[in-house]
Amino acid sequence: MANRRVRAVLVLSAAVVLAVLVSVAVGAKPISPAGVWHALFAYSGVEDDLVVWELRVPRTLIGLAAGVALGVGGALMQGHTRNPLADPGILGVTQGAAFAVVLAIFTLGVSSLYQYVWFAFAGALVASVVVFLLGSAGRGGPTPVTLALAGAAVSALMDGLVSALVLLDRQSLDSFRFWQVGSIAGRDLAVLGQVLPFLLVGLVLAAANAAGVNALSLGEDVARSLGQDVARTRVVGVAAITLLVGGAVSVCGPIGFLGLVVPHAARALTGPDYRWLLPCAGLLGAAVLLGADVIGRVVARPGELAVGIVMAVIGAPFFVVLVRRRKLVRL
Repeated sequence: MANRRVRAVLVLSAAVVLAVLVSVAVGAKPISPAGVWHALFAYSGVEDDLVVWELRVPRTLIGLAAGVALGVGGALMQGHTRNPLADPGILGVTQGAAFAVVLAIFTLGVSSLYQYVWFAFAGALVASVVVFLLGSAGRGGPTPVTLALAGAAVSALMDGLVSALVLLDRQSLDSFRFWQVGSIAGRDLAVLGQVLPFLLVGLVLAAANAAGVNALSLGEDVARSLGQDVARTRVVGVAAITLLVGGAVSVCGPIGFLGLVVPHAARALTGPDYRWLLPCAGLLGAAVLLGADVIGRVVARPGELAVGIVMAVIGAPFFVVLVRRRKLVRL
C-alpha cells in the first residue's frame, strides 16, 4: 500500500508539472513552442513575450495555488463533516464570501479585484466562524451533523441576502457577475500575493490536522479513547478550511465541483489515510483546475470560457460516473 501511495504522489506530481507547462504554452492566442521558450528564457518584450509573462504565467500560478487549496480544503471538509457530498459551500465559506463581495459593491461602490479579495476573505472567515459557533452550541459540541446543518442554514441565508442585493442594484449585479462566474483569468500576481500567506498557513494547519481527522474517522468516542482532543481537532480543521477555501474563493470566485470530486478521486488512489490523502488531493486539484482552464481557452477561441463553467460541465458527469462505479466512500 505504501508503494502504491508513493507512486500516486509521483504520478500526480508529474501531472501537475505537465499541466503547468501546458498552461503556459497553450492559450487563446497560438504561440509556437519556440516562442514560449523565447518568452521564458530570452525575454525581449515582443507581443508573445508579454502574453506569456503578463497573462499566462500569473494565471498558471494562481490556478496552481487555488487548485491545491480547494483540493485540500474539500478533503478536510469531507473528513470533518463525514459527509461524502461535502464541498466548499457546506460550511458557508463560499456563500459568506459572495455576500461580502455584493455588500461591498452595494454599499461602498467597490469595483477593484484587489478590494474584492479582502472583502471576500473576510466574509468567508465570518461565515465559517458563525457556522462553527452554531454547530458547537449544545452539550455535544461540534459534530458532523450539527456543522452540516449550521452550514446549510447560513448558506441559505447568505444566498437569500445576495439575491436581494443584486436585484436592488444593477451595478452590483454586473460587478458581482464578473467574480461569481469563477475564473483565474484577469488576475495578476499581486492578487495572489495578498492571500498567499493565508494559504500557506492553511496548508500547515491541514498537515497538522491530518492525524486528528484519521482518528475522528473512527468515531468521536474512539478518538477520545485514543487521547485525541476532539474539540481542538475540529477548531484546527475549520481554521484550515477557512483559510484555504476562503483564500481561493476570494481570488477566483466560486469554482464548483473541484472540492467535491477531487477528494473522492484522490481517495481512490491513496485510501482513507489523510496523511496521504491531503497532499494527493492538493496535487490532483491543481492538475484538474489548470487542465480545465486550458480547455476553456481552447474550445471557445478566440474567446475563452471561465474555468468555473468548464468545471461545472466536466465535474457533474464525472461525479455521476464516480458515484456509479466506485460508490461513495463512507466517511
